[in-house]
Amino acid sequence: MAIKSAEEYVESVKNQDPKIHQGGKRIKDLFKNPTTKSVIDATAKMYELAMDPTFEATMTAQSHLIDEKINRSLHVNGSIADLRKRADMAQLTAQKVGTCNYRCVGCDAINTMASVTWEMDRDLSTDYNERFNEYLKYLQKNDLACSGAMTDAKGDRSKRPGGQEDPDVYVHVSEKRKDGIVVRGAKVNQSGAIAANETFVIPGQALREGEEEFAVAFAVPNGAKGITYICQYTPYTAERNMAEDIHELGNPVYGQRETALMVFDDVFVPWERVFMCGEVKYTRQLVARFAKIHRMNCGGACKVGFADLLIGATQLLVEYAGLSKVAHVREKITDMIAISETARACTLASAVEGTEEPEGSGVFLPDDMFGNVAKLNIANGFWEMMKIAGDLAGGLVVTMPSERELKNPETMEYMEKFFKTTVPAEKRLRITKFLQHWIAGQHGPGTWHGAGPVQAQRVMVARLANLEEKKDMAKELAGLNEDESDN
Repeated sequence: MAIKSAEEYVESVKNQDPKIHQGGKRIKDLFKNPTTKSVIDATAKMYELAMDPTFEATMTAQSHLIDEKINRSLHVNGSIADLRKRADMAQLTAQKVGTCNYRCVGCDAINTMASVTWEMDRDLSTDYNERFNEYLKYLQKNDLACSGAMTDAKGDRSKRPGGQEDPDVYVHVSEKRKDGIVVRGAKVNQSGAIAANETFVIPGQALREGEEEFAVAFAVPNGAKGITYICQYTPYTAERNMAEDIHELGNPVYGQRETALMVFDDVFVPWERVFMCGEVKYTRQLVARFAKIHRMNCGGACKVGFADLLIGATQLLVEYAGLSKVAHVREKITDMIAISETARACTLASAVEGTEEPEGSGVFLPDDMFGNVAKLNIANGFWEMMKIAGDLAGGLVVTMPSERELKNPETMEYMEKFFKTTVPAEKRLRITKFLQHWIAGQHGPGTWHGAGPVQAQRVMVARLANLEEKKDMAKELAGLNEDESDN
């Protein structure tokens, strides 16, 4: 059963019993709550795409561990071609659901740990990579949806993890036993964890000697004893919960990206599911490798898929308004395309310039510079595209009446009369609501902070740039004497 159907995935979720809260209430049935159901539906779409022959090459891969075709979300990239396909998958899934591919972070965590556990075993004679591969076989054979948890609550940012008043603001080992470890703490902003089968937990920052208890990576099943999920609650949550018909919503089936605070309250993890425990030296490369993978995928390709939807909706709206041939309108649409394609180019360059890391591991990771530039470009560019879309959509994008008024006997005549353009009022309102979802919702901050805030990319770009080499090039052509002092 290396490839599951969407229906089989849904059945697997029904067998789980996670402890979930939202809006001050316990959610006991994920299928009856409109918001949690949108997460299940979006995750199920990933399974559906993998079963579709049209997308098979993008969504599936051949496993190096079980010699079967598997979902690419569980695949370890073993070549530049794999990196290209991984980027393609990120863009495709964003286009198809208009929200998070909730298996994305888990996929990138898998590739990170495949690399780091191999390196630890080589250097330390541990058996982490063997454990990891056995666990990955289990995921692949059962095609389990795996989320990823990295970001800690962090508490007082002026203090290191070990200096916090409450150590639980970072996930840490509170007890070691013969059969495993006990962990405490919390991970925030966990995309789709409530509907995953498993969650991969990794450190959120590079650690130092004396912080060994925080250097821990492990996997837990959804609903494990001691895990509580506290879901986000936004105006879009309230709107979805109040909707009489989901087609009133901007992204009817799949909604906004849904996240949760994931609390670990004395959670037991058996040793076979522990892939790092105290090796602070290796947390730096773990964080760096995860960042370069995730910035190529979530920071670059995924947001290009979102941009495709944003551009398409904006083009539809100006056509509906009869403005598609106006010169400045066409220029602004072109500007949106240029921003998106620049990010896509950097994403593809990151994949094509990828290398095996560490050498001999068989794991290929993207190029760091291009991945960071892709994320930096789209973080700034997405705000610009939202601004252009808002400009062309007009004030209606935030002032529109409800589509329900088209069914209200007292208002329907006015709605149809005054909102009709080149198309009936219903079409205009529907695409305007779709645009509202993108430009007046959560996507701006989500794009800015997803895969790390832009300051992190600026730091990496500055660190990776060889300014001395560039200076030498300029000196050579300018005819500057190498012996002359620059002071």
